[in-house]
Formats: sequence, structure tokens, C-alpha cells
Amino acid sequence: MEKSIEEDERRERVVVVSRDSCMQQWSQWQLLDSILPTGGFAHSFGLEAAVQTRLVSSPQDLETHIIHVLDNTASLLLPFVYSALKSPDIETWHKLDRILNATLTNLVSSKASISQGSALFRIAASVFTEIPNLKMIRDASLGSKNVYFHHAPIFGLICGLLGMDPETSQRAYLFVTLRDVISAATRLNLVGPMGASVMQHRIAVVAETVLEKWMNREASEACQTSPLLDVVQGCHSYLFSRLFCS
Repeated sequence: MEKSIEEDERRERVVVVSRDSCMQQWSQWQLLDSILPTGGFAHSFGLEAAVQTRLVSSPQDLETHIIHVLDNTASLLLPFVYSALKSPDIETWHKLDRILNATLTNLVSSKASISQGSALFRIAASVFTEIPNLKMIRDASLGSKNVYFHHAPIFGLICGLLGMDPETSQRAYLFVTLRDVISAATRLNLVGPMGASVMQHRIAVVAETVLEKWMNREASEACQTSPLLDVVQGCHSYLFSRLFCS
């Protein structure tokens, strides 16, 4: 009789753990959902400026540009995602946020990072209520002159609190970047919806290679691999007419 009760209790614990794990996956997938209003689709990652300066004028140019964006994102921002998710606490996040703010000398990209990071944190704290630390950390940081809310460290912090492993988290960050640039290309009429989907699937193979090259690096190893992209994006505010914020 006692053995039967113990087995029933064990089964109940397994069911609870399994359910918690499943719910955690739902939260992780929602973080990557394009319907999450983080403002990512308001930015083109310098693509609009690249088009107007004739650096991108064909589908081949577009694909090359996107691959360079992914490589530059991986080398510069993945280290901040990785460092934040390894230690998802307020002290580490504040430190990484300040370092990234000093690293991003391009005013356009810096403003875009702050805008998207602030929106992501606000939404995450409101949506993922099962993780009270998100709201506590955000509330404790609002109003501080030394906190900028850059996107990459916040993404890593949220991934860490959601229980995502480092490799999946860094792959997810590149996926979001690829998704948003492809979306910008579609709205700039550089490629149609079907062609964009085909291109995204094709570039995913390259993105995985980029991930393997740059993942699991500390923030101190962050670097730029495509400085021309930084220069072009910095010209965005000088465009006579523009659809995107950056």
C-alpha cells in the first residue's frame, strides 16, 4: 500500500515537472514570435540606407548584405547575449548594458538598440508574469541614468530567466535578426513574400555556420567584422525620405 502511494506521488511530480517544462517552451517560442510588439519591424538594420546608397541593387547584393549583417551581429552582439544569459541578474545586466553603450559609437544603431531593448523588456515583464524577477529588475532600473536598456543584453537576460540554453538562445538571436532584415527587404520591395521565404531558408544554412564561428564568447571579445555596415547605417538619419527608423 505504501509503495503504491509513493509511486502515485512520484507520477504526480513527474507530471508537474513535465507540464512546467512544456509551459516554459511555450514562453520561449513566444519570445521569438513576430506578433510580440517589440518594434523590431520598424528597423531595417541599415538595409534602407544601403539601398539608397546603391550598395544593394540586386537580389544577389541583398543576400550578401544580409549575410554580412548576420556575421556582424554575431561578432558584436552575441557575446553580450551569451554573457547576460550565463548570469541573469541585475548586476551583470547593468554592467553589460553600460559596456555595450560605450561600444556602439554609431548613434543610429545605438538608438535602435535602446528602442528595441526597452520595448522588449516592457513586453516581457508584462507577458511572462511567471518570472517575477523580470518585472523586479525592470522596475528597479527605470529612472536610472546609468541604465540604457540595450537590446542584446536584455535578450540574453530574458533567455536566461526563461531557462533557455546558451546555444539555443544565441541561435534565436540570429533568427530574430534574419527575420527582421528579410521583413524589411520585403517592405522595401526588394523581394516578394515567397522569394523572401526561400531566401531566409537558404541563408539559414549560412547563419548556422556564423553561429558556430562566434557563439559562446564573452563580452570582452565583441568586435566589428563589417565596419562599412556601421558607416552606412549611420547615414540613415540623413536620408531625404525613409520608411524605417534605422
